[in-house]
Amino acid sequence: MIALLSMYDWPEVAAETDAAWVAIRDGLRAEGVAAPETLTRDADLWAAWRDPALVFGQTCGLPLVRGLTEVEVIGAIDYGLPGCPPGFYRSALVTRADDPRETLSAFRGARAAVNGRDSQSGYGALLAAVAPYAEAAGFFGAARVTGSHRASVIAVAAGEADIAAIDCVSWRLAERFEPTAGALRVSGLTEPTPGLPLIAAAGTDVARHRAVAAAVLPTLAHGTAGLRGFAPLTRSDYAMIATRFAAAEARVAIQSGVRPGRAGSFVPES
Repeated sequence: MIALLSMYDWPEVAAETDAAWVAIRDGLRAEGVAAPETLTRDADLWAAWRDPALVFGQTCGLPLVRGLTEVEVIGAIDYGLPGCPPGFYRSALVTRADDPRETLSAFRGARAAVNGRDSQSGYGALLAAVAPYAEAAGFFGAARVTGSHRASVIAVAAGEADIAAIDCVSWRLAERFEPTAGALRVSGLTEPTPGLPLIAAAGTDVARHRAVAAAVLPTLAHGTAGLRGFAPLTRSDYAMIATRFAAAEARVAIQSGVRPGRAGSFVPES
């Protein structure tokens, strides 16, 4: 059996993540759902998300709407983010504190740090944000794929990139635990979207999972990441991500002469 809570599992909060899983695990077992003793870490996420043995996991909205059909959606954790409905999140556009540029349009030709091209908060949200400003040559001059939000924060602080879209929950963690975040400022926010989906393997009757999440997650509200509770979102709630991504990608692709639908079309490949 597989259980994953990896999306905000920074080393500094690993004990909190483990404690959250123990509470969820015990709740599932009390409802008659077999659940693994401990979380799976260091797994290939795409393989784990698609594994029929996935009892409880957490993915990203962009993979969910762009190919991850082998899962059932349980809902999303509510982190109580300002300006967001329950269970929704957004990204902070972070730049160096001494960068004089005040508007997103002023970053035309700049270097972006992207945690991954399959990330809604680090890539999809940024794509949608810059699409209105894209011209024939695209928008950013270059993009660096860093592998994580924390690495994107470090890259911008070190001058290796000029701007990044950082999931606001990850930004909370960065402000507390990543020293280089002190060199950055938030220059803007992206539009709210449904938060990271909690998922189980395809064919799972998730009614008991939802009941456990609704009962257990509010009891964990003292956590560092700002967890507040549970929002019983469904797959249809995430359709807005697909719609927004397709519209933004098509706009940038048409204006930059890149075939619509090609991932990464808003920046030169690097």
